[in-house]
Amino acid sequence: MILIKNANIHTMANDNFQNGMILVDHGKIIAIGNDVRPPGNAEIIDAKGKFVMPGMIDAHCHLGMWEDGMGFEGADGNEAVDPVTPHLRAIDAINPRDICFKDALEAGITTVATGPGSANVIGGQFAVIKTYGDRIDDMIVNDCLAMKVAFGENPKRVYHSLKKSPSTRMGTAAILRENLFKAKMYIEKQNKALETPDKVPEFDMKMEALAKVIKKEIPLKAHAHRADDILTALRIAKEFDIDITLDHCTEGHLIVDYLKEGIQKGIILGPTLSNRSKVELQNLTFETPGILSKAGIKVAIMTDHPVIPLQYLPVCAGIAAREGMDEEEALKAITINAAEILGIQSKVGSLELGKDADIIIYSGHPFDLRSKVEFVMVNGKIIKNK
Repeated sequence: MILIKNANIHTMANDNFQNGMILVDHGKIIAIGNDVRPPGNAEIIDAKGKFVMPGMIDAHCHLGMWEDGMGFEGADGNEAVDPVTPHLRAIDAINPRDICFKDALEAGITTVATGPGSANVIGGQFAVIKTYGDRIDDMIVNDCLAMKVAFGENPKRVYHSLKKSPSTRMGTAAILRENLFKAKMYIEKQNKALETPDKVPEFDMKMEALAKVIKKEIPLKAHAHRADDILTALRIAKEFDIDITLDHCTEGHLIVDYLKEGIQKGIILGPTLSNRSKVELQNLTFETPGILSKAGIKVAIMTDHPVIPLQYLPVCAGIAAREGMDEEEALKAITINAAEILGIQSKVGSLELGKDADIIIYSGHPFDLRSKVEFVMVNGKIIKNK
């Protein structure tokens, strides 16, 4: 049993505590507030004058999929020979021994959504994992979070070079529609086979994976930067009555009213701490998170690691606050908002009773570049203590 005391606690659940206490047992938060009475055998962590908050969450990255300091040997995020690969699973490619997991923990990022890149129209299944562990099977929060799909320049560029479709935005949309229709028909055939067993459709691993999207068991996780690509993603989601999250959403500030009409779960913005490396990033700005947040849209901020090294997630949130986002909302964008958009808010994202004890202690405010993460706890286990 561990007691953190004398803390400036930011719960991300609308209740903050000055000189507060958090009691942890068996990996969970079992008490929090100003008057927590621990048993005499509790290990005490004195956080006097420190800033305590939940472990941070990167809602979109590729941690463990493109390993640090490697080329082809450590690049396992894109199976760029077929534009339709929904059956691929991130958990089969993540290497938890990538040194960037250590970087994440040192910086207080305790949970990430990681998965395939954006070479393919349908890239495969994202996962949510904790950043602490030796074996991926022990780190999984959700092994099939969402189905990655990509719009815009990336699939065009990859398959144009291979002289295959898609080489246009029309081709990308058509390939996605075609396969969503196939998955819908596959489900219908399976349902009919319940009455006529001899008509069971031949097993199709790709369609089995996409069926989860059609049944709304998982959302599409849509890579889209440019305004027209964002709106195409929303149009297709509406056509098939499926759930979707918008990831990147670089030009979201140009179409705020349309996003308010069409968005369901929220928007995952980034990577913004980067250069305008391609045409669709020409309107890149740190003002976007604040504009969307003030319009009432739930916003998470991401790094797209390794595009931005994962440990700079709080820097991205801090710059968003500097450029107009409410400071508390910027903190939520890397904690509870990220958790809610990913659908894991019952476990992580805030400091509340019954949630996983993923807790970090800063020497000062997280948006002060001089502040350091001095303490990290994941699932109630102390990973770092100065």
